[in-house]
Amino acid sequence: MFNGSRKYSPLPSSPSSSRASSSSSSSFSSSSLPVAPRRSPRALQRHSSLLAQYSSLLESYTEGEIRQLISALVERYSQAMNSGGHELPLFPRAGSRRKRARARHKPCALKELEVSVSDLGLGYESDETVLFRYCSGTCEAAVRSYDLSLKSMRSKRRIKKEKVRARPCCRPLAYDDDVSFLDTYNRYYTVNELSAKECGCV
Repeated sequence: MFNGSRKYSPLPSSPSSSRASSSSSSSFSSSSLPVAPRRSPRALQRHSSLLAQYSSLLESYTEGEIRQLISALVERYSQAMNSGGHELPLFPRAGSRRKRARARHKPCALKELEVSVSDLGLGYESDETVLFRYCSGTCEAAVRSYDLSLKSMRSKRRIKKEKVRARPCCRPLAYDDDVSFLDTYNRYYTVNELSAKECGCV
């Protein structure tokens, strides 16, 4: 008769069982490790093709055009960071890029708008309307060596305190005839150099 108080010692594990347990533990640990994502060959080909396109595009530019491109990118980046934005995407959407290009490359031209005298901001109160002509557009084509050198001097902080403009601006070259009107108290006024007559890059 056995009294049930007999203690049994565990049997020693065989080499094969230890190898099986070690292999199972190693396979578990390897499967539990995170696998780093790998870029597909198609993505690599697309990336290399984009680089080839951009390199061939840059080779077709002259040195002056490349300087203008770099200065425009730097200015766009600084404007985005100053306005609280984040870094701009490297490859923006084609539609928005085309819209910005069309808006950016509109040449300097004369435009007109019908406004009331009170809207002119000159301090007159009148309900009469006038034809206000103004200058609008960009002057990228009018950039000269002076503008590029001036921008370089500003970026290198050789010119610090003076307020200078490192690019030509679309401004009136001549003004239209004087504008006369009556205010709300029937007083007669004449304003000179109010509307632009001719615009240009200065």
